[in-house]
Amino acid sequence: MNVTPIRTSVVRAGSIDLFFFLDEFVKNLKEGSILAITSKIVSLCEGRVRDTKDVDKEQLAEEEAEFFLPASENKYGFTLSIKHNMIIPSSGIDESNADGKYVLWPTDPQKSVNAVRMYLSKRFSIKNVGVIITDSRATPLRWGTTGAALSHSGFAALNDYIGKPDIFGRKLEVTKANVRDALAAAAVIVMGEGAEQTPLALISDVPFVTFQARDPSMEELDSLKISIDEDLFAAILKRAPWKKGGKMHENS
Repeated sequence: MNVTPIRTSVVRAGSIDLFFFLDEFVKNLKEGSILAITSKIVSLCEGRVRDTKDVDKEQLAEEEAEFFLPASENKYGFTLSIKHNMIIPSSGIDESNADGKYVLWPTDPQKSVNAVRMYLSKRFSIKNVGVIITDSRATPLRWGTTGAALSHSGFAALNDYIGKPDIFGRKLEVTKANVRDALAAAAVIVMGEGAEQTPLALISDVPFVTFQARDPSMEELDSLKISIDEDLFAAILKRAPWKKGGKMHENS
């Protein structure tokens, strides 16, 4: 697998249309490639920002969350939230590289990623092209952030090993490889978290990826989600005093 970051100009809220941005900085795209785009770039192009002087970040995080734990519940003052079936600090709201703004997640990451895939497919006349919108997340009991996918299009998000034998012939019972998050993690570490100014990355040479010349179906998207009751970590998650956020019914 090869992951190549793409350096761009500085993007401010509403300064450029997302497709003009891609025209300017994505010059070549080959069959069987995947383009990773940071969620911040998508949100800045879509104008999904709030001025830091106009709104309280904690209140905004609660409004943007489906469920949340108040900032007082941890020593770092972050509102821990559930949004788009991810546990994420502050509902994904970020103020780094944002020029005095709070940058929210895109309103509909799946709609955005579908539109980008279709656009790139037509522009470069290629059939097998994938797109992921990425962000960073924390992992319990581990320092440091890793990349994760908010949405994807153009390839199968999971490689299902259930029922397949291991090297000794034992059939696997629960293993599914999360392809889209693995790709996002590789892209994000290469794109960086600071002032690198590389919010795009091209991923190529991915023999483990099954491309699909279409957007993922609702059934496929639903198959990526696990309810709290069915989650491996249900014993922890169900005991947390989650509060209902402003977006509780948005993704149901």
